[in-house]
Amino acid sequence: MMKNEKLLIANRGEIVVRIIHACRDMGIASVALYADDDMGSLHVELADEAWGLAGATASETYLNIAAIIEIAKKSKATMVHPGYGFLSERAEFAQAVIDAGLKWVGPSPRAIEKLGDKIEARKIAASVGAPLVQGTQDPLNNADEALAFAKQFGLPIAIKAAFGGGGRGLKVAWKLEEVKELYESAVREAKAAFGRGECFVEQYLDQPRHVEAQVIADQYGNIVVLGTRDCSLQRRNQKLVEEAPAPFISDEIYQQILSSAKNICQAANYVGAGTVEYLLSRDGKLSFLEVNTRLQVEHPVTEETSKVDLVVEQIRVAQGHTLSIQETPKAQGHAIEFRINAEDPARGFIPAFGVLSLFEAPFGHGVRVDTGVRTGSLVSSHFDSLMAKLIVTGPTREVAIARAKRALKQFKIEGIASVLDFHRAVLNEPDFTDEFKVHTRWIENDFKQELKPTKRSIPNHQQPMLLSYIEIDGKLHRLGLPAGMFAQGPATEIQAQTAELEVNAEHLLAPINGVINAWKVECGEQVTEGQVVAIMEAMKMEVPVVAHRSGMLKIIIEQGLTCQTETSIAEIT
Repeated sequence: MMKNEKLLIANRGEIVVRIIHACRDMGIASVALYADDDMGSLHVELADEAWGLAGATASETYLNIAAIIEIAKKSKATMVHPGYGFLSERAEFAQAVIDAGLKWVGPSPRAIEKLGDKIEARKIAASVGAPLVQGTQDPLNNADEALAFAKQFGLPIAIKAAFGGGGRGLKVAWKLEEVKELYESAVREAKAAFGRGECFVEQYLDQPRHVEAQVIADQYGNIVVLGTRDCSLQRRNQKLVEEAPAPFISDEIYQQILSSAKNICQAANYVGAGTVEYLLSRDGKLSFLEVNTRLQVEHPVTEETSKVDLVVEQIRVAQGHTLSIQETPKAQGHAIEFRINAEDPARGFIPAFGVLSLFEAPFGHGVRVDTGVRTGSLVSSHFDSLMAKLIVTGPTREVAIARAKRALKQFKIEGIASVLDFHRAVLNEPDFTDEFKVHTRWIENDFKQELKPTKRSIPNHQQPMLLSYIEIDGKLHRLGLPAGMFAQGPATEIQAQTAELEVNAEHLLAPINGVINAWKVECGEQVTEGQVVAIMEAMKMEVPVVAHRSGMLKIIIEQGLTCQTETSIAEIT
C-alpha cells in the first residue's frame, strides 16, 4: 500500500460516507467537501478534513471543477474520487484532476467520453456483437426526425440524452402525438442536467426488465465481470430496488451478459469500476442499453454477493495495483437494496425536503445500512432525494426477502416523507416476491396498493437548537446553542416548526419544491381534470403539474418563479 495518500471525495451524502469507510480501512486520509446546506452533514463530520464550497446550488458547488481542484491542491490531496452523479461521468473533470498531478479514481477521460456518449457507446457495442435494438446512428436535429423514426420502426420509442444518465433526459413516447413534446422535454432536461441537449432515439422494449453487469478493470488489461444485478423496480426511469444476482434469467442470457459486457469494456480500453446495462424483454430478447462509467448506487448488492469491496478495488486500481480477483466469482447468497429516498410515493414519488425529526435505521443479521443522514439532518431541496440505502442479504432470495420485511418494519423516519411504505408494500406483492413479473414501468402500470400521503409538518417536540460552525484548516467544528440565546445570527435552525397551510378546494398545489418552467395554459382558460397545465423542474428533472379538477384556471405564481411543495400556484374555479 502506498503511504501518505490523501483522497478528496468530490461528492456529498451517503456515497461520501461509504468512501470514507474504505479510506479508513486502507489507512488513507479523507477530504470531504460541502455546500452551504451540507455544513452539518454526516459526511462532513466523518471525514479527516472538510472544506467548504461557497454556494448553495449544485452548479456553484459539487459541479464547480475549478473550486474542487483548488481545494484538492490546498488540502494536499493525492487522489480524487468522484462518487456517482455530479462530475463522476464528466471527462473534463477527470482530465482536470490528471492535469493537476493527482490520481483519478475512475476510467480514463477518453473512455468516459466514448462510453458516456450513448451514440458512440452503441457503435462500440455493435462492433463487438453485443445485442442491440434499432436506434439512430447520430443525434437528432429536431422532433420531426424522432417522429419519422417512430413511424418507421413503431412505438414505443425511447428519446434519450446522448450525454445523459440516471434517468434524466429520458422520455418514452407511447403515442405519435406526444413525440414532439417529449423530445423537447428530453432536450431541456438534458441541457439542465448535463449541459448538452443532444438526443437520440431507439426502440423501447415494452415491459422489459433492467439487468446489468458490474465490471472492474485494472491498468494492465485485466477485466472481470463481478456478477449481474436486476434493477427493474423503477419510477421515472430511476431505480428504487436492486438485487444481485439478477434472479430468474437463463444461463444463456447470463453468459450473453457476461461476455458482451467484458467485450464492450475491452474495446473501450476501460479501467476502474463500471456497469454495462441491458434491457431484457418478456420474450427473452436482450438489448444493450448503456455503460455507466462510474460506481453505481446499487454497488453494495454486488459487494455482498461477490465479497469484493468495490471502493477499495477502485482505489487500488488507481494506485496502479492489479485486480485482487481474476475471474467472475460464484455469487454467494442473494442481496436486495432498497433506496431510502425522501419522496412521497402516495403523491407520485414527489421529492420531499426538510429536517429529519427521527431517523432510526434497522439492524441485525443480514442487514447493512449505508446512510448520509441521521436524526436532525437537513434533506436539502438543492440535491438528490437519496438519504440512505438498506441492503439485506440472505443465503437465498426467499431469506433475503424475509429479512427485508423485518428490517423495513424496524426502519423509522419522521419529519419528512420517505419511500418506506412503498418498499413495505412491494414485499407483499407476488409480482415481486414469487413470479417476478416486475418490469421498468411496473410501478406506473401494475402497482395498485393505496398508500397514505405523508404529512409534511414536523413535530416541534423539543426546543430547537441553533448550529454554528467554524472551519479550521479543513476541519469543521460544530457548536450547538439553544435557539433562544440569540434574536438573530449566522446559524442554522435544525428543528423545523409545525406549520399547517390553509388550503381551499380550488387551490392547485405545487407537487414539488422547484421552479415553474412553463405554464401550458393561459390565465382564465378552461381546463379539465387530469390535464397537464404546467411543468415544474427540481433537481434537473421535469415534473408535470396536473389539474385536480375542471374549471377556469387563474395563475397565482408566474413562470420562472420558485415555490415550495404544497403551496398554491393557481386556482381552478
